[in-house]
Amino acid sequence: MDIRIGNGFDIHKLAPGLPLTLCGVTIPSEKGCVAHSDGDVAIHALCDALLGALALGDIGKHFPDTSDEYKGIDSRILLKRVCEMVTKRGWRIGNVDITLILQKPKLAPHIPEMRKMLASVLELDMERVSIKATTSEKIGFIGREEGIATFASILLFN
Repeated sequence: MDIRIGNGFDIHKLAPGLPLTLCGVTIPSEKGCVAHSDGDVAIHALCDALLGALALGDIGKHFPDTSDEYKGIDSRILLKRVCEMVTKRGWRIGNVDITLILQKPKLAPHIPEMRKMLASVLELDMERVSIKATTSEKIGFIGREEGIATFASILLFN
């Protein structure tokens, strides 16, 4: 058996009046992500982790933010397409681990729904999908509620 590990990172600016979508779930919030797509930083980081594990580049290479085709697109569609690239090459996802860094809103109440959503899109058991949230202790741009960052790690096997 061969295994690959991938990691991804994404960051977005936050602005008032925009929706906040994380792991395919809309979270009640005063601010949302400024983005070309729906701004789902968790799914974007996850896509980069999957692509990186197979040395396929990054999300911007496959879904450029200069293309009208991806304007406002639901990031779950992008994740499905990335998963197709992975499975077409004979790989399967072992597990996913995501860390969201956001000062507010508190994400803990939404994590079960986010895990369920990602597990569904990835066609995995929920026990293979980990999502954690933390703040930056009011330090830096995240602490000032100007942005959100996400790290994602995955294990692939064939």
